Amino acid sequence: MPRNLSGRSFLKLLDFTPEEIKYLLDLAKDFKSMKRAGVPHKYLTGKNIVLLFEKTSTRTRCAFEVAGNDLGMGVTYLAPGSSQMGKKESLEDTARVLGRMYDGIEYRGFDQQVVEDLAKHSGVPVWNGLTTQFHPTQMLADVLTIEENFGRYKGLKMVFMGDARNNVANSLMVVSAKLGINFVACGPKENMPDEELVATCRAIAKENGCTITLTDDVEQGVKDADVIYTDIWVSMGEAPDLWEKRIKLLSPYQVNEAAMAKAKPDAIFMHCLPSFHDLETTIGREIYEKFGLKEMEVADVVFRGKQSRVFDEAENRMHTIKAVMYATLK
Repeated sequence: MPRNLSGRSFLKLLDFTPEEIKYLLDLAKDFKSMKRAGVPHKYLTGKNIVLLFEKTSTRTRCAFEVAGNDLGMGVTYLAPGSSQMGKKESLEDTARVLGRMYDGIEYRGFDQQVVEDLAKHSGVPVWNGLTTQFHPTQMLADVLTIEENFGRYKGLKMVFMGDARNNVANSLMVVSAKLGINFVACGPKENMPDEELVATCRAIAKENGCTITLTDDVEQGVKDADVIYTDIWVSMGEAPDLWEKRIKLLSPYQVNEAAMAKAKPDAIFMHCLPSFHDLETTIGREIYEKFGLKEMEVADVVFRGKQSRVFDEAENRMHTIKAVMYATLK
């Protein structure tokens, strides 16, 4: 049954019911079918959106731009440093100005409070393209990818390996609790999600017949997993001098052949990207020169292997973001 999300902002999945999330996923499936069949769907012609970036991006920017153009909208991109927000102009004033000119605002940056304040003051739907705390558009793409592979997501076991206090792990825990997926955070005890968020998610999970588990035991964590997921060990905006500490701390949680072998035979590997799985990046080469590591959070053989779904996942960002914009602007 269609849900009316018109005029809503998309800031974090805690704000949405399981039924509303499922509605967005169903919309995304429809848009993906239309895109692949070459069926035009310029349903939002005449509307304009602005992409406000304080952190650079490949997938988020491209997904929003292509999705916006496919829907018939005008798209303005404000690169990091090209806006006066927070420098010569307050966040509130910026929000009020952009809300007068645009029908929707995407924000990708740092503190969650910034995107919340943009929504509060702009008067138009605001979409969270990533903050330090949450990454909700990524989650829709992830769940769509899982459903495409297994025909379902409820009751599956998804394991996040590594730094489980980052925005991706937080959001995976939230979406799992909402949709009945058994979520496992597998990493060092000191890198577990915030206790308050864990308690909130466990209460939601109980309502939806699933579990939230925290463990530092790799064997226990990945045993019989349907999905193994990881992210880079030092996130954008964090200090580069954290690499040495994180490598020592997180190396036991690398997703490699041994870890995948403990999962179910048909398990899949997922990653939000970018990934340091080889020496084909500047940072990858720097880490190799300093620490002798050729691959970090995931072994190259897993990243490129038959169980990897990372590029399906990346494509699905576009389809799910299109669903979010259409649902909130229609």
